[in-house]
Amino acid sequence: MKIIPNIMSGIQLTGHGDLDKLVLRNDIPVPNIGPRDVLIKVSAAGVNNTDINTRTAWYSKSEGNSGDSSWSGGPIQFPRIQGADVCGRVVAFGEQVDKRILNERVLVEPCIREAGGSTLELPWYFGSECDGGFAEYTVVAARHAYQITRPFSDVGLASFPCSYSTAENMLTRAKVTATDTVLVTGASGGVGSAVIQLTKARDAKVIAITSESKVADILSLGANKTLDRNENIVQALGKNSVDVVIDLVAGSQWPDHLEVLKPFGRYAAAGAIAGPLVELDVRTLYLKDLSLFGCTVLGEEVFGNLIKRIEAEQIKPLVSKTFAISQIAEAQQQFELKKHIGKLVIDLSIVN
Repeated sequence: MKIIPNIMSGIQLTGHGDLDKLVLRNDIPVPNIGPRDVLIKVSAAGVNNTDINTRTAWYSKSEGNSGDSSWSGGPIQFPRIQGADVCGRVVAFGEQVDKRILNERVLVEPCIREAGGSTLELPWYFGSECDGGFAEYTVVAARHAYQITRPFSDVGLASFPCSYSTAENMLTRAKVTATDTVLVTGASGGVGSAVIQLTKARDAKVIAITSESKVADILSLGANKTLDRNENIVQALGKNSVDVVIDLVAGSQWPDHLEVLKPFGRYAAAGAIAGPLVELDVRTLYLKDLSLFGCTVLGEEVFGNLIKRIEAEQIKPLVSKTFAISQIAEAQQQFELKKHIGKLVIDLSIVN
């Protein structure tokens, strides 16, 4: 094994609050590995909504209460190294791990079911309940480190884990097949653009809601049709017109998402960037025999299936911009502006 340093550089989230809570440190201890773990030298790590939501305690349903501020509803332990999207190489491994994994390039499954050698009662989110990838090194159970051989760049590969597994999970839960028409909100973001690609990989039709300036890019990803995000979707599509809604936005237009669903339609949600509180007419739900899915924890087969799609090159990376790790605040600011298409990625090879 290579000689591993004792300390490393990384970004620590020191508490809930503004961007000043993100602190670059050069004296963070390199994490220890257990018998079933691997140590990964991080090459790149993507920026996600959950990074910002965790920092701002957005997940907390009670004003002023940070005790339920993680995605799983529990408290965050500070300082915390965030970063759920990790691409890197294995540089050390525990004694119960197959030694052939050494030096392999891997992607980390962001929804983890094992940590510290124990199976978790409730899955953790990488970079939330445990330290993630915004540092030179990170540790994870070997079962959550998937070898990857496709000739994509490390930055490109780092765009996949969180967004694409979220998208794959939503499409899996909603049982999307080639006969379906799928409406996706927030189509230009990391998850939304992944939904388009993964829907097309299933040979289904996709209608994407986006802004006018992004229409050409969204169509180039494979969308069959686009709608402006300010457009009345019921008027544009008609009632009972789509089989599945994949929603990342919620907000005031949420009731229309159920109106455009056909009877026995399926709705899946994994975000609420336009606002988490919505109005539900329960009559619409039961009279149309709709199925609603909340999607956070990945199905156990989802990430493995995603890796297969990457290896088969059924999907491609979509990176908008890269940043040095010291530019994490700028990266999060740009992320919140929602002007990009695809992913913003921290490239740890950039020295700044």
